[in-house]
Amino acid sequence: MMIRAEQVKSRIEDALPGARVRIGTFSGDDHFEAIVEAPQFSGKTRIEQHRMVYAALDGLIGGAMHALALKTVPLESD
Repeated sequence: MMIRAEQVKSRIEDALPGARVRIGTFSGDDHFEAIVEAPQFSGKTRIEQHRMVYAALDGLIGGAMHALALKTVPLESD
């Protein structure tokens, strides 16, 4: 099963409303890189932030998605 970058982006945006998500691919169609800025990350450790993103991608990593290089940034609400 193949997954597209748009599907990865959509899953993250659905789980983290208001997030700014940038997705790229590298080393084939199953290796992704993501930069996620989300207000939900405020006050959370980097590990907690990453867990939130991984939870949004539950079932994909290790399956259709082999690898994810992830950067998370708290997004201050306006």
